[in-house]
Amino acid sequence: MAKDSPRKFIPSRAFYEYFLRPILNQDEGVDPEQLTQAALTALRQASIHRHWSGMSWLLELLTQDLQRQDRRLMQKLFGCHFNNPIGLAAGFDKNGVAAGIWDYFGFGFAELGTVTWHPQAGNPRPRLFRLAAEKGAINRMGFNNNGAQIMRRTLERQSLNNPGQRTTVIGLNFGKSKITPLDQAPEDYASSLELLAPLADYAVINVSSPNTPGLRDLQNSAQLRQLVKRLRRLEGCPPLLVKIAPDLNNDAIDGIARIAYQEGLAGIIAVNTSVDRLGLEKRVISQTGLTLKEEKGGLSGAPLRERAVEVIRRLRTTTGPDIPLIGVGGIDSPQAAWERLTAGASLIQIYTGWIFQGPILVPQILDGLIDQLNQYGFSHISEAIGSEVPWR
Repeated sequence: MAKDSPRKFIPSRAFYEYFLRPILNQDEGVDPEQLTQAALTALRQASIHRHWSGMSWLLELLTQDLQRQDRRLMQKLFGCHFNNPIGLAAGFDKNGVAAGIWDYFGFGFAELGTVTWHPQAGNPRPRLFRLAAEKGAINRMGFNNNGAQIMRRTLERQSLNNPGQRTTVIGLNFGKSKITPLDQAPEDYASSLELLAPLADYAVINVSSPNTPGLRDLQNSAQLRQLVKRLRRLEGCPPLLVKIAPDLNNDAIDGIARIAYQEGLAGIIAVNTSVDRLGLEKRVISQTGLTLKEEKGGLSGAPLRERAVEVIRRLRTTTGPDIPLIGVGGIDSPQAAWERLTAGASLIQIYTGWIFQGPILVPQILDGLIDQLNQYGFSHISEAIGSEVPWR
């Protein structure tokens, strides 16, 4: 279809409202994992064939609907140029099947994975549950992914530009294979990173998922330091960040901040999902009949917002302004995004909020940030970061 043909399409927001919103407004119904896989199947084809005339026309329409361009939102952090501060969090595109098209959705960056060296099926199903009323989710996926070797082939098939030459920054999130003993974790991570480093703008050490037994033990200062040292010895190691849990106490958060300084980490991502139920202990999941207190898995989405802000604020106080922070957890509105940035995050990531609100959330947040910059007379987003100025 030619680009100058009349637009005969359903805008992303309308499609979401009419077709997906009714599904997302209830806990039961279409299984959330099946819904995600259906979306990824379509996105995979779109990414592979994005240069075909018909597909490129559709993606251009998507761009017009969802992208925003404003130089005040651009930043250069740990050697990467970000067109805007909003990223897709790890966990959605686990295998990198849509790496070539996340910029069309308005994202300034996308984090792919979590990927492990060994392919793994993850935990038994059901393992992902909507909390529709709370705009949250419980997941115990268990790093289900095709493994690092298949991810490399998947990314290469999409003919991506080289790192540093892309319109959207691509980060890769790495985890420990379940079958790998904890004392061999550094080599497991190193195998994946060494293979995929040439394709990554930045890399993330995921030591904070609650769904792989023993993984969070790697947040211990001694073990994390050993892991970071091993990975930074790799030739061509990209900027290296660590992703931490929201359930750490202040001493542990401060310890990770010190390691980031001492070992040359490029940044810290806060936070992953929580094993704390944050006041929802008695909430029942209808599919299993269990309360959240009884149900295993990590809590994400709006219930995590307050704790996620606290962790970012603590990290910013401890690290000062020199180490970039990426805020994630419970960001589902322009106000929540502004709150995270002014608490000290240089970048933010969305996932659960993006699922519930739809693709329109990205331009809504960007429009909201631009409006706040205008109201405060800020010439650049960097003036807002850590400023603690309230939402107006």
